[in-house]
Amino acid sequence: MNKQDPLAYWMAKNQGDKFSRRDWHRMALALALSPWHDHSARAQSTSTTAAAQGPSWQTDPFTLGVASGQPQPDSVVLWTRLNIAETDAAIKSQEVQVVCEVFADEALRQPVKQWRVQTHAARAHSVHVIAQGLKPGRSYWYRFVCGSATSSTGRARTSPGVHDAVSRLRMALASCQHYEQGYFVAHREMARRDLDLVLFVGDYIYESSNPQYRIRKHLGGVPQALDEYRERHAQYKSDADLQACHAAHTWVMTWDDHEVVNDYANDRDRNFTDAQVFLRRRAAAYQAYFEHMPVRLGPDPANGSQMRIHDQMAWGRLADLWTLDCRQYRDYQACPDPMRGGGRVVVGCDALADPARSMLGMAQEKWFVEGLTRSHAQWKLVAQSTQMSSSGINTPLGRSAFTDGWDGYPQARSRLLNSVAQAELKNVVLLGGDVHMNVAAQLRVRPNDEKSPIVASELVTTSVTSRGLSETLLAQIRGSNPDIVHARADERGYTLMDLKPEGMTVEFRTTPNPAQADGVFKTQAQWAIRHGVAGVQKA
Repeated sequence: MNKQDPLAYWMAKNQGDKFSRRDWHRMALALALSPWHDHSARAQSTSTTAAAQGPSWQTDPFTLGVASGQPQPDSVVLWTRLNIAETDAAIKSQEVQVVCEVFADEALRQPVKQWRVQTHAARAHSVHVIAQGLKPGRSYWYRFVCGSATSSTGRARTSPGVHDAVSRLRMALASCQHYEQGYFVAHREMARRDLDLVLFVGDYIYESSNPQYRIRKHLGGVPQALDEYRERHAQYKSDADLQACHAAHTWVMTWDDHEVVNDYANDRDRNFTDAQVFLRRRAAAYQAYFEHMPVRLGPDPANGSQMRIHDQMAWGRLADLWTLDCRQYRDYQACPDPMRGGGRVVVGCDALADPARSMLGMAQEKWFVEGLTRSHAQWKLVAQSTQMSSSGINTPLGRSAFTDGWDGYPQARSRLLNSVAQAELKNVVLLGGDVHMNVAAQLRVRPNDEKSPIVASELVTTSVTSRGLSETLLAQIRGSNPDIVHARADERGYTLMDLKPEGMTVEFRTTPNPAQADGVFKTQAQWAIRHGVAGVQKA
């Protein structure tokens, strides 16, 4: 049987049998990658020099797929990880050479460059190639070769030159993909879209479990150590739809809390664990994150509990894009419960008025504001992990605030938005996730105050799978926050954004909760942001 034709192979293999969800899941990846698999097979005979010396594999080591990320005009990060099975256990302790091949065409007939890198067990046999010397604003195709094994083929895209006039940027915004609470069908649809980037803003994995909402099961328990975080990442990366989306598009990423543990803030977790003990756990989580993501920088060699994820990139003269880190440097949540840390809903918390408190940490905040106010790009896109617009509820005792979100850092929020207002910046768009609902909102220095001008726009994407708020609670939030012009938490999905010089159009693409393996997507709502006009408008 010819396994290079994925559809024919799966149909023949399962002829007369009822497909399981796993079979459909695997076939989704085969279909998404079928053009690349076919071309890869035809080109392998020309790749003998790349495959030169290396292991003779009993089991395919490339089962976690390939990915690209953090594009620049002349480079992009290319990633894979050798997932070594027990049938090849002897190789686990070895240093192995992997060859990365880049081509100018989808048929893999026009080789561009080749890199040879060594990988080993200390980095879980992960591979990060910073593919340099590429041309700006174009697509490339890449694959990895290790001995007798060849990976599937991925497509990567460099960003345009920083001074180039660019007519369009097409992005998908996604976050919050709890493996147990649904299938990654949002990634399946994203993989089939014509996109320049996927922008992922946090909760790529979940360390936690909730049996009440379980559709499929995590391997192992709650991760604490490096090998446990590696196992969790590998399980997520084994998902066919997620693999397809990584192979199809270049990603830009930041993180939130569940990549380590829910609601952590700086060096503190919800259990008030000793800081040094928690930082060892955070170091393990950061190391595993780096080993499984197409990012340029890993943990600080001098301090593994520190890793820079915040960054800035340009998409020609059309847009500057910042990715912010809302976890590593933040001040602790205000007015904590003495028995359990993390976020909670409070009323009458005086600490919220403290101007010294920051969500980003003062150093990152300064770096971001300086870059934002110096930017000459037509559009300024700010990707961070959560919702910036206020979502508190008016109560007889006063207004509530959820201390883990921006409502828990109101002075920091005011500083950032006041910087936008004072610099008279146009076309600032905040992009977020975390809250498991689609949100379109107006951003003012003083939230919900009509006398305070709208200075920026906000778009928050719903979760890929993670369960949302109840409609009863969401109705109270909408009623207390007129700046929120759209909010729905009952569906899962992602957000499709099409940016042009004259404006941005936005589609909230959703499927019913929970996201099923055969889920179908529709457009929940469409919004628009016009050049020079702060705030979102109905499309």
